[in-house]
Amino acid sequence: MLLDYGAGNIRSAEKALVRAGLNVKVTDRPADLDGAAGIVVPGQGHFRQVMEAFDASGFREPLLGAVAAGTPLLGICVGMQMLLTGSDEAPGVAGLNLIEGTARRFEVAPGQKVPQMGWNSLTPVGDSPLLRGLNTPAHAYFVHSYYLPRDIAVTSGALSEYGVSFWSVISQGNIHATQFHPEKSGEVGLALLSRFRRNVLEPNFT
Repeated sequence: MLLDYGAGNIRSAEKALVRAGLNVKVTDRPADLDGAAGIVVPGQGHFRQVMEAFDASGFREPLLGAVAAGTPLLGICVGMQMLLTGSDEAPGVAGLNLIEGTARRFEVAPGQKVPQMGWNSLTPVGDSPLLRGLNTPAHAYFVHSYYLPRDIAVTSGALSEYGVSFWSVISQGNIHATQFHPEKSGEVGLALLSRFRRNVLEPNFT
């Protein structure tokens, strides 16, 4: 189930998920989350705008209920930051609080522009189903100014470096996310989405 709440790059995400072999349904109806095999939350834009659009669409409570019931969730780009308590980009605006922590802004430094735009490496940590068996070194394409700090309570995923070490992939129980754009990350992006299908969704039906 790919959520269309007015603040995500829906068509690009849909095409990438289809290429990865997923049977995708795009929905703007919160009721559709009941019984969904999996939920994908894209996000693009300012954190305040994204969260206000998400809440106005009525998705917050159905999504939280589905995740609490064990439904797999995949957040993409700002959809990853939405999983946190909040973001420095919009103090006081409530994230989904599925993972405790705050998204921080990169510091401008010599040789380091903000936003980060371009390819960066992924260093696997723990046993994320999204990265299982992935050939390393692997690189993905990023466009972002805010990041998930390394010290948030996540035990598996991937770390990247851009002045600081940050989570670029997370897997915590049935919650998964990527900071980068899988649809812009070539074979690596497709490999992660394929692993979401194969390692996260399909085992639920065996």
